[in-house]
Amino acid sequence: MFPHEEEIIRERLGREPNEVEKSMLEVMWSEHASYKSSRKWLKLLPTRNEHVILGPGEDAGVVKFDENTAVVVGIESHNHPSAVEPYGGAATGVGGIVRDILCMGARPIALLDPIRFGPLEKERNKYLFEYVVKGIADYGNRIGVPTVGGETEFDESLDSYTLVNVACIGLMRPEELVHSYVEESGLLLVLVGNKTGRDGIHGVTFASEELSENAEEEDRSAVQIPDPFTEKLLIEATLEALATGKVKALKDLGGGGLTCASSEMAGKKGLGAIIYADRVPQREPNMTPMEVMISESQERMLFAIKREDLEEITKIFEKYELEWTTVGEIIKEPRYIVYWNGEKVADLPIDLLTEVPTIEWEAKPYNIERDVETPEIGLEEAFLKVLSSPNIVSKEWIWQQYDHEVQGRAVLKPGKDAAVLKINDEYGLAFVSDGNPSHSYLNPYHGAMGAVAEVVRNLASVGARPLALVDNLNFASPERPEVYWSFIETIKGLADAAKAFGLAYVSGNVSFYNEVGNKPIKPTPVVAGLGKVRLENITTMDFKDEGDLIAIVGVTKKELGGSELYRVLNIEGGFAPRVKLEREKRNAGGILKAIELRLLKAVHDVSKGGIAVALAEMALSGNIGFEVDISKVPVEEKLNPVEVMFSESHGRFIISFEEKDLEKVEALFDEFAVIGRVRGEKLVFRCGEEHISIDLEKVRELYNSLPKLLGE
Repeated sequence: MFPHEEEIIRERLGREPNEVEKSMLEVMWSEHASYKSSRKWLKLLPTRNEHVILGPGEDAGVVKFDENTAVVVGIESHNHPSAVEPYGGAATGVGGIVRDILCMGARPIALLDPIRFGPLEKERNKYLFEYVVKGIADYGNRIGVPTVGGETEFDESLDSYTLVNVACIGLMRPEELVHSYVEESGLLLVLVGNKTGRDGIHGVTFASEELSENAEEEDRSAVQIPDPFTEKLLIEATLEALATGKVKALKDLGGGGLTCASSEMAGKKGLGAIIYADRVPQREPNMTPMEVMISESQERMLFAIKREDLEEITKIFEKYELEWTTVGEIIKEPRYIVYWNGEKVADLPIDLLTEVPTIEWEAKPYNIERDVETPEIGLEEAFLKVLSSPNIVSKEWIWQQYDHEVQGRAVLKPGKDAAVLKINDEYGLAFVSDGNPSHSYLNPYHGAMGAVAEVVRNLASVGARPLALVDNLNFASPERPEVYWSFIETIKGLADAAKAFGLAYVSGNVSFYNEVGNKPIKPTPVVAGLGKVRLENITTMDFKDEGDLIAIVGVTKKELGGSELYRVLNIEGGFAPRVKLEREKRNAGGILKAIELRLLKAVHDVSKGGIAVALAEMALSGNIGFEVDISKVPVEEKLNPVEVMFSESHGRFIISFEEKDLEKVEALFDEFAVIGRVRGEKLVFRCGEEHISIDLEKVRELYNSLPKLLGE
């Protein structure tokens, strides 16, 4: 908390807060809990469209899928905890977002894990990577919620650090929605689940400051301890309790613990709460009221229930052998009062906890984009270098550890453009996440727009029409003027792109202070998207049959800034790819139309690694080769073969189809060219006199080299 904020609190109270009050205020006024540096700018994001049932403001957003089905979606970061203790940090990140979905009234059905690390050559980064994956796998597998997709990247700005974002979706009937706030006094507050310990104390304040070099030793107590077996019981007991229709409000205990959950539940509609902190079941001896009130011990939920319904609801908890306690009640007076063994230990106006003043930091623009010469490098050498980059290689090693078959809904599994989950006999829900910090670092505005555009392209590639978005914004300290400027530019880019597609953000998360040892991360917005697809229209990226034509939709420009080619060649600078929103809409719309007309056999969007990588992934996925002439690729300016193959321009798709359908396919697109055919067991790229030909099996060996990079 900053000195001027302490002054505001003293003025409002007319006195110095005591130790318990001060700890609660520190938690609620932390960046992580209050969004004080970001709230003003987040208002620029569109949050409504015809699909939105409930937008931002509660634990998760709610989207209409059809008349009988609502999708609940949320995304959270668990960066600091995972950097300090990767297994526990990542596992509790999964547990937290699952409870966010649960407390809206939905059964969680799937997870995505956008995760990022430092270069794998360093042992510390390898350790963080392996244990984050293990934490996500163990927790998700044990609670029976499948991880169906995500993304994994490695970047030098994350050395000794990690970004662990987790998105979750759940299903319910629209009328089953339960809110996280109460609207009447006299309700009892019932705490259910794990006992409260000293783990996670000051977790949100720890997440609102930079990590020191010695964070692993100093901050371990701020990391929560995962218990997936209790979480599984909590999921079932909560859903059963909700089915009675007698739960008046529900919140999970995440950041800020009991203080945050109870004050937000009571304060949203101007009511207050009395909390009897000594009644909270404690895991450790001699805990103080301050520790009880701000502990972030996991697997706990707070229910608001009428007194006359207490016995019926708590019998359900007992059936699942979950400990429960009535820890407080809702009062009319807008105060937040805490008792400990009969003594009043805190008494605050509730809005002092829940309505935190905003802070606007200095914003200083930077411009690091500059034209650079494309290096002299042979096509084959460039292709093999890019294909074997840790950012490009197959992530099968990761998702093989996740039980993505559990619940039996996965129609399209990890490794495709988007996951698809069966919702009913006719429709599926597509779910995907994207972000490109290399592009965002060069140009935060276009990097953010690009993340939205890629989500839309990924959804279109599987035949899904977009419904809604969530965003997770990972940045370094907002007190750095360049960082705060990049954050504002990111919000503007996210807003402009979403508006162009008619999409809304229904939930999100902001994570600041992502730096270790005074080294800031690159701006890293992550966007996850939901789409609706007819099961019969689902399209995949794998090339299908010998002789099928291969075409490209969209235009290629010299946009190699932040590209994977420049990364593997250690080239800095260049210009980040620009998003042309009308082109994106037109091309994605054409793809969806072609899919609905059953004209396309394979579709894959072009993104990281450019055309070369997109084609290779389609060949590997279908286990069949191709021959293409890249001189036929539509370009806006004169480009050399390396630029054509590895540019990361937006708005592009590779498609394959039968020759008899050429006229029909071509008629759907303004920017279109046939570049080759599916055939053989080699990947053949021609460009005038120059050509390269590589065996599919050699490409597969490189593409599957992640275990080797890990030394396995």
